[in-house]
Amino acid sequence: MDLFAGISEKLSEKTEGLTAEDIRNMLEIPPDPAMGDCALPCFKLARTMRMAPPKIAEALSEGLEIDGIREIKTAGGYLNFYFDNAAFSAGVLGDVLSNESYGSSEEGQGRNVCIDYSSVNIAKPFHIGHLSSTAIGNSLYRIYKYMGYNPVGINHLGDWGTQFGKLIAAYKLWGDDEKIEKDSVSAMLELYVKFHEEAEKDDSLNDEGRAWFKKIEDGDEEALRIFNWFSELTLREAKKVYSMLDIEFDHYTGESFYNDKMDPIVDELKEKGLLEQDEGAYIVRLDEENIPPAIILKSDGATLYCTRDLAAAQYRHDTFDFAKSLYVVAYQQSLHFKQLFAVLKKMGREWAKDCEHVAFGMVSLEGGDTLSTRKGKVVLLIDVLNAAVKKTLETINEKNPDLEDKEQTAHDIGVGAVIYSTLSAGRIKDISFSLDRVLNFDGETGPYVQYTHVRAASVLRKYEGDCSSPDYSVFNEPDAFAVVKQISEFSSAVKTACEKNEPSVITRWVTLLCQYFNKYYYDTRIIDEDEGKTAARIMLTKAVKQTVKQGLYLLGIKAPERM
Repeated sequence: MDLFAGISEKLSEKTEGLTAEDIRNMLEIPPDPAMGDCALPCFKLARTMRMAPPKIAEALSEGLEIDGIREIKTAGGYLNFYFDNAAFSAGVLGDVLSNESYGSSEEGQGRNVCIDYSSVNIAKPFHIGHLSSTAIGNSLYRIYKYMGYNPVGINHLGDWGTQFGKLIAAYKLWGDDEKIEKDSVSAMLELYVKFHEEAEKDDSLNDEGRAWFKKIEDGDEEALRIFNWFSELTLREAKKVYSMLDIEFDHYTGESFYNDKMDPIVDELKEKGLLEQDEGAYIVRLDEENIPPAIILKSDGATLYCTRDLAAAQYRHDTFDFAKSLYVVAYQQSLHFKQLFAVLKKMGREWAKDCEHVAFGMVSLEGGDTLSTRKGKVVLLIDVLNAAVKKTLETINEKNPDLEDKEQTAHDIGVGAVIYSTLSAGRIKDISFSLDRVLNFDGETGPYVQYTHVRAASVLRKYEGDCSSPDYSVFNEPDAFAVVKQISEFSSAVKTACEKNEPSVITRWVTLLCQYFNKYYYDTRIIDEDEGKTAARIMLTKAVKQTVKQGLYLLGIKAPERM
């Protein structure tokens, strides 16, 4: 029973020019239940209805009757609705328990959404700085799929640039094949750091690095052999991390994939008179957007990120005919994406409006140090995940040593804790990374939410009835009804998370649901002698378990049955 929809329908009949969807978007949940279960602020209607908000509220309330609403009151400029708790709860629980995909939607109608995320760099460590893009992108992938879209996960590998020439130069000078094969990215990082240390003493090394990158560009056999070897080793290591995170990509297409697709873009810019020379380089001016010009070609004719991203955007549109194309990249690249979208717009690509930069905050080490591959100052993500799993297993061995499948449970909880810590706040917030803080399982954390799922599962295992005759009067109890109302907001939370590309909306929703249920659990005897009331409470517990599990899934986190 969607009372919000019922309220919206009835009110749209009394407000000229507003649809039920318009009204639905205006409805609010009051902070205090004494003010109602749902409220319509009438202030935005003052201009169209030409009345003061309190008068509008009075006018809309006259003769208004809605199934499932026991009382309607006005207070100032608000129209407040009080639900029939029993009827509302019966409807919500019926909807949840009859639909394993409760809260999902067909809004996307199978349209494609390209999601560019994680984007690790070849021959560089998969460090903690990649966690935000990886976790946010994976969650958005699941959210869009839940909303009926067809998401396309793209790992846009950083596999082009002078740094690869420098790495090959370092390998030729100091490399050890056996060590690289054994330690892969760690060994490559050592070479990369050593190169920059030595280049500070001998600048000619930088020329050697540029020369090796030129060989890669020219298709030199030895240069490509070494480069491809480094690429294979990097992806082998990265896929270990993705396996731990339960993440798969539809496409691994790095920057090098678009090398043969840039010339048509450059030619079109020239033909349309958009490309002009400036101090030797070729640029597209973006004065009308009030942003600096986009550099398309350097003075030596070399391409840049923008050139490759223009080719990538065109390829994705031609290949996937996307409804949206999302770039989950740190906010440091905001100017780059403004330039990219502006150039596409100047080229006449109407679909440029469907491209969006999903920005997130930067990650620094606690104490303010920035992550730096050149200096070797990185925290490997796989080390963080393994440390979280190890600590969780130690806790399980201490508190529940007889638990079956301890290793898998420890994996699900430890990895979930790391993901949850990343998605718990708004994505644009900067993160000061602390391993101790991530591994602190107290408070509003992933393990707290997972334990609520375990608690609900434990209650259900003890129940032997059939819930055939529930007594919904139990939902007149404020604690029980608070849980039901939170469950009813799941579809709204998913929709908002999708619209804002903000997984933390779901993190907050599921955390609040767990807080409401845990309070209810502590204060209420769920299984007692009254079969009708027990049946209703068990139905509520089933609904909590189901929606918590679904919420965690949308975040990319597993829901253990025991822990």
